[in-house]
Amino acid sequence: MSAVRTTVSLEDNLLKLLKLKAVETSSSISSLLNDIVKDAFNEDADDLKSFEDRKDESTISFESFLQELKADGRL
Repeated sequence: MSAVRTTVSLEDNLLKLLKLKAVETSSSISSLLNDIVKDAFNEDADDLKSFEDRKDESTISFESFLQELKADGRL
């Protein structure tokens, strides 16, 4: 897999955390950032799959559910 160089502006405190984590894990900042971005996209993909899997489920509004809980004495 090829890598492309780019410039990213980070808040000072985030950069400090990345540097500390890189030292702690014997990793490069680039490697950590790649892992973080991959994890974020994988989480998004998982969320989209969950939405797709549940698309046929019935829905209930917050207000209706709240009323149901009150009526049943669970709230």
